[in-house]
Amino acid sequence: MADKSFLITRETTIAATPERIHALLADFHEWQKWSPWEGLDPAMDRTYAGTGSGVGAVYAWKGNSKAGEGRMEILESEKRHVGVDLLFAAPMKAHNRVDFTLTPVADGTQVQWAMTGPQNVVMRIMSRFWSMEKLVGPDMDKGLAQLKRAAETA
Repeated sequence: MADKSFLITRETTIAATPERIHALLADFHEWQKWSPWEGLDPAMDRTYAGTGSGVGAVYAWKGNSKAGEGRMEILESEKRHVGVDLLFAAPMKAHNRVDFTLTPVADGTQVQWAMTGPQNVVMRIMSRFWSMEKLVGPDMDKGLAQLKRAAETA
């Protein structure tokens, strides 16, 4: 049976330039200012490797059962787009793609956050009870609100 894939997207408008927002997305050190998952474990072990920011930057974490364990690498970093390879090792294994698209608009920048990936057998079984939309969507909403706050107060 072939794996089905999922796609979750969220958008917001931020009263900041694409360049300001891009700086918060393309440098994993900046994610502590806005990522909805950063506060899940205050003692989380974080490691950074590769380039300081942009293509080749790597961020790995290992935390409690809520934070889990995983690794991200920036694969694309352009003026209006950041693409990230996301690999979860725990609490369950998953390999996803994250894309941030920045579009200038009259009152700032429209930011779209998309996450896509295959639904493995465990995820397909879980999706009968909890959809990926319900599991991840609220976190993405929270993250965009925090990104908005971080970009607009910088």
